[in-house]
Amino acid sequence: MKKEYITLTQNERMILQSYIPVVQGLGQYLGEGYEVILHNLESLEHSVMQIVNGHHSGRKIGAPITDLALGMLSQIENSKDHSAISYFNRRQDGVILKSTTIPIPGEGNRIIGMICINFYTNIPLSTVIQQMIPEDLNSLQSFPHTTETFTENVDDLIEAALADVKDQILNDTSISTNNKNKEIVTALYKKGIFNLKDSVIKVADRLNISKNTVYMHIRNLKNELPE
Repeated sequence: MKKEYITLTQNERMILQSYIPVVQGLGQYLGEGYEVILHNLESLEHSVMQIVNGHHSGRKIGAPITDLALGMLSQIENSKDHSAISYFNRRQDGVILKSTTIPIPGEGNRIIGMICINFYTNIPLSTVIQQMIPEDLNSLQSFPHTTETFTENVDDLIEAALADVKDQILNDTSISTNNKNKEIVTALYKKGIFNLKDSVIKVADRLNISKNTVYMHIRNLKNELPE
């Protein structure tokens, strides 16, 4: 018979469900050496709601919470701010793990679940490096404009995106002069820049065209491009 540790509301169950793709994404990003677990605290006997790289511990969905995780949960619940805890521990066979336990708050700020991440230090360093660096660095040349822009404010983000797009379009001799602005707006639209506040006005000003012209191009793109 399942014993409930806490009873979750429907909203809290939805909150935990929303963390499943987070756990899957973390596992994919971090790589083989990391075990990532989502715990649902409604039933401690079957708390594992999602797990990536569970082969390290032999656990699967529906497995129980561990004694150490219970201790971390108690420590977090007794803290004032419910902060995550990072620590080293050992598997039964002596393998050292670098771990972190991250609480998931529900209604009333009570803890309804946890994300636990375990790095298994016995994994070869070469494997870790291979997963962090492309096997063929030359392959990155196929994506010369795939960059991420880090800025302190939205204005700088718009300016950086516009500068990058203008550089590409204005130097593309296959695009006629009359279509340069249209193609710039198209490229910015595909980047999602026009979801930012006042982006249409700022782009129109930098391109020395009216905002109505920018809006016209956007309307046409919405009709032409698939959702």
